[in-house]
Amino acid sequence: MGKDDIFMQPFKRLMIWLGGIPIDRSKKNNVVEQMVNYFQSVDNLIVIVPPEGTRSKVERWRTGFYHIALNSELPIVLGFIDAANKKVGFGPAFVPTGNVEQDMQDIQSFYQNFQGINPENF
Repeated sequence: MGKDDIFMQPFKRLMIWLGGIPIDRSKKNNVVEQMVNYFQSVDNLIVIVPPEGTRSKVERWRTGFYHIALNSELPIVLGFIDAANKKVGFGPAFVPTGNVEQDMQDIQSFYQNFQGINPENF
């Protein structure tokens, strides 16, 4: 997913060929709906979304990825980077229940024993 302005010519075809999904950021808080619609329009799609929503320091995770999965009726596959042990991988598939607070706690508990590349930011 990327801002739609990076999908301008002459790079538009390349970005789409690489699997990019343009997101219209002029429609405030509409990214979840845009992604749900996109999931419904294609047969196969895998989207990787960092729950922090940024590379800067965050106090809490954003929930857009959760709402995309919930509204698309798709599982969330918990992927990880464990920089301390030089491992990457996938954990279990998590099916959102609609209880955002409890589900986010459950998802975050999966990551307790992993250390990211910049742990001071999380």
